[in-house]
Amino acid sequence: MYAFDIAAGSKAELYHDLYAALDALTANESDAVANMANAAALVWQYLPDLNWAGFYRVLADELVLGPFQGKAACIRIALGKGVCGTAAATRTTQWVDDVHAFPGHIACDVASASELVVPIVADGRLIGVLDLDSPAPGRFDAEDAAGCERLMALLAPRIAGASV
Repeated sequence: MYAFDIAAGSKAELYHDLYAALDALTANESDAVANMANAAALVWQYLPDLNWAGFYRVLADELVLGPFQGKAACIRIALGKGVCGTAAATRTTQWVDDVHAFPGHIACDVASASELVVPIVADGRLIGVLDLDSPAPGRFDAEDAAGCERLMALLAPRIAGASV
């Protein structure tokens, strides 16, 4: 079992500590599923106001559900559809204050009000997305986007080499 000293202070401190914890969890592990599972659990445990945290993996030309924390979720999402599919197709982080106003939003959990989706790219190849949902409107901001992008930059090479 792992115990981490995650700061309860500023977001900057929180993401700094999450980065260190994710690095420690995944540094010596080569299994992609194990690394995604621990990353989802870490984010779920320490980021406040989430109702879903997890991964969608790119398989063929669609996103397929990967390790996550939260309610059962949509299994397959077409590239370009919904917030996750848009992040994957554009390879840009999507942060949505009100998912109900997002054209084509896919509601896996009707309690979700806002969403942050970060593409995961390794060696120029899209391998998946990190998807965070919150029941609070406007839950995410630029600091969350930057913090999660940094986490995924660390994780990407640690999940890219194995079959995900």
